[in-house]
Amino acid sequence: MTARGWFLFSLMAVVWGIPYLMIKVAVDAPLSPSFVVFTRCVLGAALLLPFALRQPGLPQAIRTYWKPMLAFACIEIIGPWYTLTDAERHLSSSTAGLLIAGVPIVGVALARFFGDTERLGVRRLTGLGLGLAGVAVLTVPHLTGGDAKSLAEVLVTVLGYATAPLIAARWLKDVPSLHLTVPCLALAALVYAPAAALTWPSSMPSGQVLAALAGLGVVCTALAFVAFLELIKEVGPTRATVFTYVNPAVAVAAGAIFLDESLTLGISLAFTLILAGSVLATAGPAQVTAEPACPDRPVTWSTRQTSRADGRVESP
Repeated sequence: MTARGWFLFSLMAVVWGIPYLMIKVAVDAPLSPSFVVFTRCVLGAALLLPFALRQPGLPQAIRTYWKPMLAFACIEIIGPWYTLTDAERHLSSSTAGLLIAGVPIVGVALARFFGDTERLGVRRLTGLGLGLAGVAVLTVPHLTGGDAKSLAEVLVTVLGYATAPLIAARWLKDVPSLHLTVPCLALAALVYAPAAALTWPSSMPSGQVLAALAGLGVVCTALAFVAFLELIKEVGPTRATVFTYVNPAVAVAAGAIFLDESLTLGISLAFTLILAGSVLATAGPAQVTAEPACPDRPVTWSTRQTSRADGRVESP
């Protein structure tokens, strides 16, 4: 991976590791999920719109790619952001962050429906199994009462987060990041505007809650989306989600430091299994290539790999 790729990867590992904390602060205020999603979308769109307008071709991009852009907006933002926010009314930010770590595992499975013919192999299948085991360890204690609905909402979020990058990589790779981000955020804000108006807080939220909403809109939406789309273009859709390996650690640490959420043995075991499973499931396969034969020695074989800009692995 290039230096630019590592920078984007590191940035995403942090900025999408802290939304769970900010969402938890907002919904515990309590603010409605619709209001939280509306606010972060409005802030993100308003912040990025001036930069998008400076680049030519925004109206043309919308006219040409409106169908995949609509699909991306629904699958990445409109659906998942609401389900995740609503789920955190009952789940801790740590649990939500750990469950989202399953995105790369789901992405590996979904990639095959988008034309990825790469053989999974024993290593990647083992990773899928470990990751699912980690999700099971994390979810089983919550399968009673209202938590079951919340878990289902997070799993819907995982499915959306795993699918949207595949759509972006296949049908939207030629659309500049700002030209994709701004219309999608604006559409999401429009969709949630009526519900946000009906659930508008009766009094001004506290400074802590306002800071959480600002962080969601500016850092976790505007900055993060541009960086994420650039990362997809840099390393490919499946491996672009690998930063979610680190997100759970950030989410768990933030929850423990700022919200006094407990670090249980089950959480530690689940994190270990999901992390190991994600690493194995998204690992690139070794490709065997022949080195040029020398007159004085037989042909040998090498499994060295290099990474392409689109995230696929090829031999040197």
